Amino acid sequence: MDPTAKRQKGANWNTVAWDWFPVQCDWDRRMKGLRWRYTRLPTQDTLREQETEEQKDEGKAAPAPEDPVEPQLTEASQVLGALEIRQLSLHLPPRVTGHTWRLVFCTAKDGFSLRNLYRQMEGHSGPVLLVLRDQEGQMFGAFSSSAIRPSKGFYGTGETFLFSFSPQLKVFKWTGNNSFFVKGDLDSLTMGSGSGHFGLWLDGDLYHGRSHPCATFNNEVLARQEQFCLTELEAWVLS
Repeated sequence: MDPTAKRQKGANWNTVAWDWFPVQCDWDRRMKGLRWRYTRLPTQDTLREQETEEQKDEGKAAPAPEDPVEPQLTEASQVLGALEIRQLSLHLPPRVTGHTWRLVFCTAKDGFSLRNLYRQMEGHSGPVLLVLRDQEGQMFGAFSSSAIRPSKGFYGTGETFLFSFSPQLKVFKWTGNNSFFVKGDLDSLTMGSGSGHFGLWLDGDLYHGRSHPCATFNNEVLARQEQFCLTELEAWVLS
């Protein structure tokens, strides 16, 4: 073979060899990098530990809410004790939370008269809490979103509710079925109505009363009997 051809053949081989070498080096570097790029899959033991921790978290009780603001009364109630007052305050609308309870009417001082109740309510527009006790010692009542007054028709808002301690507190909120909240006549006071039944009805002497399940509040009979006689009635303005 011609020596010149041999040199050309060697030169071509060297050229091919040097062209391949950088490619090989680059491939090695990329492979080395890939060897470090991995994610460790969890083992069965790890999964079991995670499930155990999740179950522990689910079993933890929710943080207890902050204690409600204790209502301040202008004078002691002859019907409700401290426990009943505290329980009722939890169900009052947020807008009256922390407001002073002002006694504007009580049968022990103002007599058994609905007209006297209307008279004592004059000048007040704020929400009213009516608390009653009958001859059997049962405590019950109603929260009215506005002052108790004579009216030609029903008034009030969905904040109105009925309640009863029998002996635990039961609160009957507005169902949305109708808007028969409060109606004040000169000879009777009605709270809640439907199909001819009243949730709470009081006569003009504030002595005889009745209570039936009604559509407004879907309440139970507030007293132990559907018909009852009162021994105490208090009206508290929350403002």
